[in-house]
Amino acid sequence: MRKIYGFILNLALLISCVFTISPLLWMISASFMSVGEASQIPIRFLPQNFTLENYKILFSRLNLSRYFLNSLIISSSVTFISLFFNSLAGYAFAKYQFSKRDRLFNFLLSLMVIPGQVTMIPLFLMLKNLGLVNTYLGVIIPGMSSVFGIFMIRQYVLGIPDSLIESARIDGAGEFQIYLKIILPLSKPILITLGLFTFIGTWNDFLWPLIIMTDNSMYTLPVAIANLMGEHAADVELMMAGSVVTVLPILFVFAVAQNYYIQGIIGGALKE
Repeated sequence: MRKIYGFILNLALLISCVFTISPLLWMISASFMSVGEASQIPIRFLPQNFTLENYKILFSRLNLSRYFLNSLIISSSVTFISLFFNSLAGYAFAKYQFSKRDRLFNFLLSLMVIPGQVTMIPLFLMLKNLGLVNTYLGVIIPGMSSVFGIFMIRQYVLGIPDSLIESARIDGAGEFQIYLKIILPLSKPILITLGLFTFIGTWNDFLWPLIIMTDNSMYTLPVAIANLMGEHAADVELMMAGSVVTVLPILFVFAVAQNYYIQGIIGGALKE
């Protein structure tokens, strides 16, 4: 009986995987189809006339490389800067004793219930007064720290023994040295996990770059692809090629860091 249940469970998982991955595989296949193939009935799953013309159009005529570079600069900058600030704050909330620490942390957690859209208008006006509209900094600054990131790192750092920190202090290590030499190496799984969340979220962000960027040349990939859909709505193959360019970097980053991602999820979110 257990073998039957195991077979049914594995079969259900296999079917779920097929349904989940099929749209992605078709998107990749359609990006290599010639004009009109992806719209044929019955649906084609493999290109009849394999071509790279869609990618040539994206990177030569539509200058997608510029948008790709914008997304890469912004996503990488937000990821590394936010990891630095979030790890500092998470370490402080986990291991330092200061007045009203827990109340302040609970107040920060309460801010997570506020939708990001509510703060976009005042945030835009603040950045406009600072002259940061249509700049990389205008996109980067709002993502330099997050309550979610502080929470994740705090939960993980709580599991680091206090004896390690005290031993380092006795040996004469400074506070920032303890942070660099002990906290960061031991927090590697949760840092990579949070880095993945941050990079993917920033890379896929559409609304804020659309609001803060006024020059087409400063657009990120999601905004640029949305504009292409308006101009080339009937060209399905070109849209699929643009989607592949947008999705593949995310899949690559996740594939490289997936082991640390799993460790961070298991070891960080469940600690208290």
